[in-house]
Amino acid sequence: MIGINRRRLLVASAVLATSGLAISTVPAQAFSPRSEVGVTAKTIKLGVTIPMTGAASPGYNKLPSAMKAYFDYVNANGGVKGRKITLVVKDDQYVPTLAVAKTNELILKDKVFALLAPLGTANVKAVAASVNPGRRGVPTLFVNTGYSGFANKKAYPTTFTLLPSYIVEAKIIAQYLKENFADKKIGLLYQDDDFGDDALAGFKEAGLNFAVKVPYASGSQGLSGVPATWIQKLSTGGAEVVVLFGVSSATGAALGTAAVMKYAPKWILGSVGGDATTIKALGVPAGVLYNATGASFVPATTDTTDEYIKLFQTINAKYNNNAVFDNNVLVGMNTAFLTVQAIAAAGANPTRKALIAAIEKKGASFASAALTPLMYSATSHVGYSGYWFGTYGPTGDLKPNGGTYSVYTTDSGTGAVVKSTYKRPAMPANGLPAN
Repeated sequence: MIGINRRRLLVASAVLATSGLAISTVPAQAFSPRSEVGVTAKTIKLGVTIPMTGAASPGYNKLPSAMKAYFDYVNANGGVKGRKITLVVKDDQYVPTLAVAKTNELILKDKVFALLAPLGTANVKAVAASVNPGRRGVPTLFVNTGYSGFANKKAYPTTFTLLPSYIVEAKIIAQYLKENFADKKIGLLYQDDDFGDDALAGFKEAGLNFAVKVPYASGSQGLSGVPATWIQKLSTGGAEVVVLFGVSSATGAALGTAAVMKYAPKWILGSVGGDATTIKALGVPAGVLYNATGASFVPATTDTTDEYIKLFQTINAKYNNNAVFDNNVLVGMNTAFLTVQAIAAAGANPTRKALIAAIEKKGASFASAALTPLMYSATSHVGYSGYWFGTYGPTGDLKPNGGTYSVYTTDSGTGAVVKSTYKRPAMPANGLPAN
């Protein structure tokens, strides 16, 4: 019995020795740590939920193709550290329950590395509550909403905002009104939800008082007679200047109805409601915007003296079927441009944790088309912080007042509104961030 056990031991030792030799011949990289979800040696997969169809799709459905166009440009020039970026697009129709379902698909079925630029306050909140990318460690980059709450790092640990918050926007609009219309009666038409609540908080912080305030329920702008009620209240209240802090469909309804009712105040349009592309797509002539004041954080899309506008227009022509180059295309490409820098900064073998850390550490210095600084840091997931004002032309193009960009910046708290001295970082050669 002892002899049998000894022979078994000798055989086992020989097997182990042989196995050791075999192991020693296997390349070391075969035993490197498991690759991150959505990352291979040659690809990085990102995902976006956005209204490609439905009432909110006009204008916004141009964002994915614009992002993809810039990614295709980068891919054609070697990718990011040798990896090509793919973008999976899911249509959520601007419905929160669909956004939840489609985000789950992106994470569980498509296995994306990160979520990119989801649209809408209600949708992003619903996804955070039901899918909880923060708990799963899934980065949610550059959300397409100005709701200030998403900058709360404790509540949304993997989420990064991009657009200036609605509080920031309201504070800056208030400053503009004080400088230009201090002696006028001012009215406010606003969407009565988280979007409008942020605006009210900003106006309150700025100490701006309105002669008349008219709230509207989201979606009610399409109901017969509702826009006429808005205009009647504003007119009766004597508003000489009206701030419209709502979505583009509300802008179209309000300005179109006001023209019919021959009510002609000075209109100040919030950045969301001043989207000429969406207004035209809804069948409202862009001429209703003529002479209204609007705000933006990126250069005018017609400003071909700007190096980013020139680059993105070139990319748009070659990789985006030469789509009409509007603000949605510009924002989409700029979002992709920032995303490429973030992935490159995450290292040779990017992980989700490394991506988040890279934006916190280096994001404030990323090159960008915007004329206002990024505020990312270890304690801040806040994106842009300012706006410039311009006037809409007869075709709906927004151009800076006086021909120069005068940018105001502030924060979502008690900080003052100041004229910005920010200078953009130089654009990388050929618009390709260094690897």
